[in-house]
Amino acid sequence: MVTHRSDEQPTLPRPPRGLFEVANWRVLELRSAGAYGSVFRAEPLHSPGAPPVALKLAVHPLDARFMREAALLRRVPPPHAPRLYDFGLWMHPAGPFPYLVMEWIDGVPLYAWAQGQQLSSRQVLRVLAPLARTLEAVHSVQAVHRDVKGDNTLVRKDGHPKLLDFGAGHFQGAPTLTREVLPPGTPGYRSPEALRFHWRHWSTLGARYVPGPGDDLYALGVTAYRLATGRYPPPLVPAEVLEQEPSTPTLASEPPEKWASVSPELAGLIHQLLSEEPQARGSAAQVAQQLEAAAETAGVRADEPVVQRLQGVPVVRRIRPKLSRPARAKRPWRGAAAGLAATLGLAAALVIHSLRDAEPWEHVWPPEEAARPEQEDGADAGVSLAKEVQSVSARMEQPQPSWEGLSGEKVTKPLPGQARPPCKQRGSVEIKGGCWGSPEAKPPCRDGEYEWEGLCYYPILAPAPPATSEQ
Repeated sequence: MVTHRSDEQPTLPRPPRGLFEVANWRVLELRSAGAYGSVFRAEPLHSPGAPPVALKLAVHPLDARFMREAALLRRVPPPHAPRLYDFGLWMHPAGPFPYLVMEWIDGVPLYAWAQGQQLSSRQVLRVLAPLARTLEAVHSVQAVHRDVKGDNTLVRKDGHPKLLDFGAGHFQGAPTLTREVLPPGTPGYRSPEALRFHWRHWSTLGARYVPGPGDDLYALGVTAYRLATGRYPPPLVPAEVLEQEPSTPTLASEPPEKWASVSPELAGLIHQLLSEEPQARGSAAQVAQQLEAAAETAGVRADEPVVQRLQGVPVVRRIRPKLSRPARAKRPWRGAAAGLAATLGLAAALVIHSLRDAEPWEHVWPPEEAARPEQEDGADAGVSLAKEVQSVSARMEQPQPSWEGLSGEKVTKPLPGQARPPCKQRGSVEIKGGCWGSPEAKPPCRDGEYEWEGLCYYPILAPAPPATSEQ
């Protein structure tokens, strides 16, 4: 996900710890923290000791991603997506911070779950099948998840996986909230068609890649490859790179069978999902049927343990394509005007109020009462929210600067619009004459973050100029 930040934009100084209240909910403990939100275990104030819920609190005030995520969760029917109980604005001295209250999923992240046991190919097929069914439900409402990966999948005690974190998702009619060529997502899971679009249009002003169901299915293929082999598949590289360096790793030279003893059925489906052309991957419904059928009819090899071959084999190299590129087109941009905050706050409050009036959270709590097959206005509410948020985000969007990846050999001066030393932001460091912040994460880095000496960094923007009436 894009992590451009500004010293002018207030954020929560750190995720709150200990007991505190957000609207009608008592927060019990912090469970995870990310670039845009923190997830807490919480309970309703009026029912202490009731089943817990997941409360997701924004890092940035009036973050429109939360409104879009709320609309998407209302469109995708349970059990494919976490049930949404409530959302609104938490008034804090630093500003109004959006929050979502969702169904609590008790489980272990997919990759960590796999490391704790010896899986067979049949078990991997059975774990992947429900994820494909979830994508089928998402795609059926003209939506895409855009961040399918093991880190966003929890495996419950009964072995059933749940795809979470719909914050990067998008659906037909929803507002676009970024100006990057590629939408939010995790770089290692980008589809070949997305990478090709980026290579061709990275310097084209206004170029935007529109992801489709094939992008989610490719990411599911990366997840399957990583689950079975313990490593990521080699990314697509341009033909000219292969001509210059024929030894560059490709899926053909690094198939899953090379790194793990997978059954033919599982290997074939991984190859299908990682096809360069989206049509060859099929639909989510077709993939789900194939996975379910393979799990039932696969031969005896599918019951053998998947043994990963990690010793005595060369490590896959990460290749940075060296392409001849035209001169970068100038991208005019400005920081967000301070006056937009009040307008956006009013509009966001109206949108939240309208959706809550359609279905108050009390009508779907506790979870036992919420387990109805369909809500009266679930799909329509998502569409109406998209229309109302679109006018808000149109005023909110500002063109963002676009930078190339950090490279010790090529970057010798600060990037355009980057803050210069002295670097005053807490935790910031100076690299090549510019100020960089580190989210304390290791590669693969998110969009907008760049790898430097084994860690991920994001460029800190210089303060935006004062707002004027002309802006």
